[in-house]
Amino acid sequence: MGAGSWTAAMPDDALGRTAYVNARLLDPATGMDAPGGVLTDGESITDAGPGIKAGGAPKDAEVIDCGGLCLAPGLVDIRVQVREPGEEHKGTIKSAGMSATAGGVTTMLCLPNTMPIIQDMSGVEFVARRARKIGLTKIYPYAAVSKDLEGRDLTEMGLLAEAGAVAFTDGGKAISDAQMMRRALTYARTFGLIIIQHPEEPSLARGGVMNSGEMATRLGLTGIPPAAEIIMVERDLRLVEMTGGRLHFSNVSTGEAIDAIRAAKQRGLEVSCDTAPPYFALNETSVGDYRTFAKLSPPLRSETDRMAVAEGLADGTIDCIASDHAPHDEDSKRLPFGEAAFGGVGLETLLPVSLELYHNGQMPLLGVLAKLTWAPAELMRLGAGRLEKGAPADLTLFDPDLGWQVDADDLASKAKNSPFDGRPVQGVVRRTVIDGRTVFVRED
Repeated sequence: MGAGSWTAAMPDDALGRTAYVNARLLDPATGMDAPGGVLTDGESITDAGPGIKAGGAPKDAEVIDCGGLCLAPGLVDIRVQVREPGEEHKGTIKSAGMSATAGGVTTMLCLPNTMPIIQDMSGVEFVARRARKIGLTKIYPYAAVSKDLEGRDLTEMGLLAEAGAVAFTDGGKAISDAQMMRRALTYARTFGLIIIQHPEEPSLARGGVMNSGEMATRLGLTGIPPAAEIIMVERDLRLVEMTGGRLHFSNVSTGEAIDAIRAAKQRGLEVSCDTAPPYFALNETSVGDYRTFAKLSPPLRSETDRMAVAEGLADGTIDCIASDHAPHDEDSKRLPFGEAAFGGVGLETLLPVSLELYHNGQMPLLGVLAKLTWAPAELMRLGAGRLEKGAPADLTLFDPDLGWQVDADDLASKAKNSPFDGRPVQGVVRRTVIDGRTVFVRED
């Protein structure tokens, strides 16, 4: 696939009316799947529906013919590592924005494990200021739960939320101390905030590099047992019961953990969870002959767990799909498997790999898009993910059926460590619009 072209933000006074016509409108928030169009004025949607056609567009509007392709709200990705500040050799806010817009992502939330860590007001404000200056995807920061991500002392969550932090997490590190998690949930509840947990019991996972089991044994690699995730999920569900707090589990990857979350939701606990495409599209066999691009955290699991993740998405237990975009430079990945860094890039493959759930008949198209748009926006209380009057004019135009093969070297991401390198997929983003501005177009 060609890389496409990007356009930086324009002055507000350059924005006028635009009519996107001849589209298949998809709005998971309302269940709309119908021919029609969207009218934008400046940064907002002014109308959307079957009545918007080329002949009926306002005379002063620029008309964009969508050619019958799918027009949906821009994707909302709630788990991204941008690496800036501190590790710009792996990725930057600009490179993440280019990768995101090429993948139809108009809003993303970034983890706090940068250098310095996002744990004070200046860190929160830096991310928002840089993203606005670059003018690509909107970026909202998470802030750390614990100071220096060490799991001992709480950050000033109330002040950080006032400064713009959307939620609180220690990123790829689990909050392992039960008393610390209890305090975090209690404190966050006071301000109506959400805690995000990377559910992995560290002492069980320590030293492990892939999923425990026959394959790890055959490869001579130390395994991370599924119980590391299950135990942490079950513990934290008890703490939610104790505190009445709001808790979100990221990157769930095991059937038993999903079962526990399903039961907790049925009991009325305020819990939610997401997963990433590798956990429903790949399994541990992707490690193959020590393929470090497939070294992820949590690790790729068994085929049984992969199927359980897909089922959890289909039945609504898993609320959202996030990219878990974790860029690394070659020096971090071109190492023996045991020494290579965990993580893979995922912004540009988020939509096409998620669409496999639709193409395979596991979920309807609107159901898949819901996990990528309004569901994460609602969860994180963002004004995004809808095609309705007054909503931000954040749109993605895509062809759901066009096939292509992922080539990591062709990705817009600065880092190329994609676990899907070489995989045939279907679904191509043609245009990405943010606040009424076309910021990405793919012509080929």
